[in-house]
Amino acid sequence: MNTAPPLARRREPYPSDLTEAQWALIEPLIPPPKPGGRPRTVDVREVINAIFYLTRTGCPWRMLPREFPPWGTVHYYARRWRLDGTWERLVTVLRSQVRQAAGREPTPSAAIIDSQTVKTTEKGGRAATTLRRG
Repeated sequence: MNTAPPLARRREPYPSDLTEAQWALIEPLIPPPKPGGRPRTVDVREVINAIFYLTRTGCPWRMLPREFPPWGTVHYYARRWRLDGTWERLVTVLRSQVRQAAGREPTPSAAIIDSQTVKTTEKGGRAATTLRRG
């Protein structure tokens, strides 16, 4: 699936980078390039490493280290995968694999909502967050 040369992997790894085993699990879940148009030239693994670096460090997009693909490219893929459901599918598949490896059912059968975490107001909705004038 990854047709780009592994040039970027010559760099020193960051703690947030995918291991070979992690990449082996994730790679089949990444959508292929769109049909038609230019062939994909970016190393998708490095795009994912960059997204993980951003989420781990909290740095701004434009301050992404130069060892990664350009920030605009990384942002494009992160946004595209969010909108097309790739991230959700990835989490669902990985969660199922982890649960099965632990001897559990692939999907959770219950959820817990903590009343201290989910706060509401008497009015709720927009009225609760609108500032009073006057």
